[in-house]
Amino acid sequence: MFDALTPRRRSMLIAMGGVPLLLAACAKTTESGGSDGGGAGGSALTVGTTDKVTALDPAAAYDNGSSVVWTQVYGYLLNTKIGSTDGKPEPDLAESAEFTSDTVYTVKLKSGLTFASGNELTSEDVKHTFDRQIAIADPNGPSSLLANLDSVNVVDELTVEFHLKEPDDQTFPYILSSPAGPIVDSEVFPADKVLSDDEIVAAKAFCGPYQLTSWKLNELASFQAFDGYQGLYGTPKTSDVAISYYADQNNMKLDVQQGNVDAVFRSLSATDVEDLKKDDAVAVHDGPGGEIRYIVFNFDTQPYGAKTEQADEKKALAVRQAAADLIDRQAIATSVYKDTYTPLYSYIPEGLPGAGTQFQDLYGDGSGGPDAAKAKKRLEDAGVEIPVQLSLQYNPDHYGSSSGDEYAAVKSQLEADGLFAVDLQSTEWVQYSEDRTADVYPAYQLGWFPDYSDADNYLSPFFSKDNFLVNHYDNAEVQDLIAKQRGIADAAEREKTFVEIQDKVAADVSTLPLLQGSQIAVSTKDLQGVTLDSSFKFRLVPLSK
Repeated sequence: MFDALTPRRRSMLIAMGGVPLLLAACAKTTESGGSDGGGAGGSALTVGTTDKVTALDPAAAYDNGSSVVWTQVYGYLLNTKIGSTDGKPEPDLAESAEFTSDTVYTVKLKSGLTFASGNELTSEDVKHTFDRQIAIADPNGPSSLLANLDSVNVVDELTVEFHLKEPDDQTFPYILSSPAGPIVDSEVFPADKVLSDDEIVAAKAFCGPYQLTSWKLNELASFQAFDGYQGLYGTPKTSDVAISYYADQNNMKLDVQQGNVDAVFRSLSATDVEDLKKDDAVAVHDGPGGEIRYIVFNFDTQPYGAKTEQADEKKALAVRQAAADLIDRQAIATSVYKDTYTPLYSYIPEGLPGAGTQFQDLYGDGSGGPDAAKAKKRLEDAGVEIPVQLSLQYNPDHYGSSSGDEYAAVKSQLEADGLFAVDLQSTEWVQYSEDRTADVYPAYQLGWFPDYSDADNYLSPFFSKDNFLVNHYDNAEVQDLIAKQRGIADAAEREKTFVEIQDKVAADVSTLPLLQGSQIAVSTKDLQGVTLDSSFKFRLVPLSK
């Protein structure tokens, strides 16, 4: 067992041919929303959330709750400036980053970077970061984002090359700023297994604007500004910030109204948000949309799935398509979310290139409403026994308490004409995130909070062969098109490919899109700096009072 704080042996750092490496440095800047160059200070702040963290190790989770913590404590090679309107990544830990050939992306780190422990941060750490993501390939991790990464090559102490499988990957700079991109300490994080939260905190293995000083999983996280950070976000406005994790959104709402916490985010119900907009003691902040909600079908265990006793591909498809015929998105958006969410009829949400209406055109009444007669005919033509016995799972604590009402509505819509008999169950997030990747749920709820502002982020993670859903969807034609679109520089041509991908997946109904929504946070009136932008990241750096 190695000592996490053992001084690293940099004499072993040599160029390693054939292994592409992505490199970025903690860039010192005064242009971000973080600081104008002054030291961190201000009164201590507390932020509340009902979200849940799965793991501090970036290889072990792929959820918004975990990513929020990573955003504060890890540096990225590239990141998005606070307040960005286009979501484009810029150097963070990197001094420069560019394609040096059609399949090589070269990153040069800033000099003098360290982790909070005092360990140096060099290209060795960058290579280690991405190599371990791929080696561990945790089913709940973000390694699927690195599908186009072939290898990482250390050129020198500050330079790495990322060698890509497919050329001219337009998404790769974004991926470096995504949940696959937090840079970890090679002297602390094992190459082939996940590291525990307590070990990460004890080792001070952080290189972001903050370090964690204390940690109680899904209870309380205490952050203190890290004065060695040289990145895009700048110096935090407030040195000491805590995130308090709530089990009950009603208590969270009450605490922000009474000033017991300075801000809250994820998740208040639509009714709560509507009520808080009338409260003069607080401010409600809206940000660009991008969040989506959807149902995942497990192609092995759904009715007539590949590993069921009555396995039948044709019948399984008919079940998925019939479900799509019966869903009334607008009814759910209005009755459950008071139109703070809107219907989602394609995999790419409205506002991004390639957004479409495939699920409006192909299913239901052709105008967004349900059509039970159409669903019944699909099932009968395929020889499916009616009613279809469907086990459907949802999560009550990760996507907000309204999930119960949302999935009660889904159940009611599927059962309205006697075509489905739905066994609706719920499981809390920590167990849910394990079960869903272990083929426990034939159909289940998920939500998506984008990793970066590019339409690819709604396709590659879901429909590539080794996708994070682990739902056994495997369409080679779709996979080829996903790889193709990454290398298309012409925006119009790339958008056509987005549409083609969605047409094919919509016919298969790998997942069933339901709703899309915006980012929302609520703060006390005296809190400054709440910024919800096109990065889709919640940052503590600009907060002050």
